[in-house]
Amino acid sequence: MLPRGKASLRRHPGHQRIVTNVCRRTQAVSKRLAEGYKIPATTSCVNHRLIMRLLPMSSDKSWRSIKAQWKKDAESVGEDFSTFSNGSYAAFDALTKDGDNPTLYCLSDGEKIHAACQVSRLMMSKFPTPILRARFVVVSPLYELGVATSGQYAQTMVALFSGIVWLSRDTLSAGHVRFFLKSPGDAQFFAALQVVTELSPFSAFAIDGALIECSLKEAEVPEMA
Repeated sequence: MLPRGKASLRRHPGHQRIVTNVCRRTQAVSKRLAEGYKIPATTSCVNHRLIMRLLPMSSDKSWRSIKAQWKKDAESVGEDFSTFSNGSYAAFDALTKDGDNPTLYCLSDGEKIHAACQVSRLMMSKFPTPILRARFVVVSPLYELGVATSGQYAQTMVALFSGIVWLSRDTLSAGHVRFFLKSPGDAQFFAALQVVTELSPFSAFAIDGALIECSLKEAEVPEMA
């Protein structure tokens, strides 16, 4: 059993609110994955009645609007937002320089955006079928400024990953996932998944530094043109 605060695909923690309107504990993994693999659903860290979903950035969820929300999050605790916008967000600024980018996705609970990343479908010589590569993971300043706990951060990372797995089964069909974590320390939230079980959606799951590389069971995906 993982220590409290570590994300797991098999636990069903309870729910609790705190005065910051950030729940102390939530369930792990996405509702859609739960339906297929009997895995518990991920509820929002801001409102525990809302389900987090990984959605493509769009006109109403553009990178500009996400940054505006995150600027308010940072300034609400007296932090200079420029320390973020000049650092980890630079990749997104470049990718959206000429307008919306279809490879960018955000993790939303319907009220707030909690995280974002780039997701690309491509071929690699080491895999016989297409893969999904997720990189440039960024999170709301709430997770980096002590407003949210480390446990809530873990839940958000797990929700982001499970959303990418769902994309591989849905609109971006692929048999394999390469997920680049924010740091090697985030690997601890996924360590239990390296033990593949009968109910696991994975046929192989490996973590090397800040990279998760996994293959999905019975993945039937079309060849890329």
